[in-house]
Amino acid sequence: MRDIPDLDMQFGALSDPVRRDILHVVWTREVPAGEIAKRFDISRPAVSRHLGVLRRARLVKVRENGTHRLYKADHEAFFGLRMEFDKFWETAHAPR
Repeated sequence: MRDIPDLDMQFGALSDPVRRDILHVVWTREVPAGEIAKRFDISRPAVSRHLGVLRRARLVKVRENGTHRLYKADHEAFFGLRMEFDKFWETAHAPR
């Protein structure tokens, strides 16, 4: 079993709108870092820092292909987050 990242780290990573937008870009396919950076009106180093936060929170996977880094959303991590949210949902809708 792989290490489960701290939920605070994941929720913190998701708190930034740029990082959420990056996740939309990498949700369905691997995308090179340069292509991701071209989609945003911020510097490449800033995009790189956002990708680092997402990687450390294990919300994206990175694969090296030659000199390129390819990023893709880690759907397994989101399944874990959904399970956490479901706990709140179940509690909110439980009979009192």
